[in-house]
Amino acid sequence: MADAIIRPIQKKDNPHIAKVIRKVLVDLGVPKVGTAYADTALDCMFETYQKDRAIYFVVEQEGKIIGGAGVAKLDNYEGNVCELQKMYYLEEARGRGIGSQMIALCLKAGSDFNFEKCYLETMTFMEAAQKLYKRNGFKYLDGPLGNTGHFSCPVQMLRDL
Repeated sequence: MADAIIRPIQKKDNPHIAKVIRKVLVDLGVPKVGTAYADTALDCMFETYQKDRAIYFVVEQEGKIIGGAGVAKLDNYEGNVCELQKMYYLEEARGRGIGSQMIALCLKAGSDFNFEKCYLETMTFMEAAQKLYKRNGFKYLDGPLGNTGHFSCPVQMLRDL
């Protein structure tokens, strides 16, 4: 299998990353309400990240988008905290170290944007993702920070940058 390329999102990627994220969420049985599935940003990811202190990366393999992740300021929160956002991968991207590469890239971007901490939300049953986050320095919180609108995501994690 050819090497995957990680690069910043381009406008042409919008329909492809939206399809990837929705497919992963459906495959995992995630609720469509109160999760990323319902986010209006899914269909305009390039535009969503065209703001200060925000970036989204996609993983491309042989011309096909197979995953992505990004960072941006945590919504509705006063502190200097970014959020690891929309980190989803098709099956062919999993188990290849791409997630760790992507987290490292996103954390470096968050640090370069002068954020002090990085926050994320996930689902209880996404155990492989949680192991990946823990390996990368994230620790569990007792409740949410800010208000992302993802009320169906009961697991919150945080790490220093």
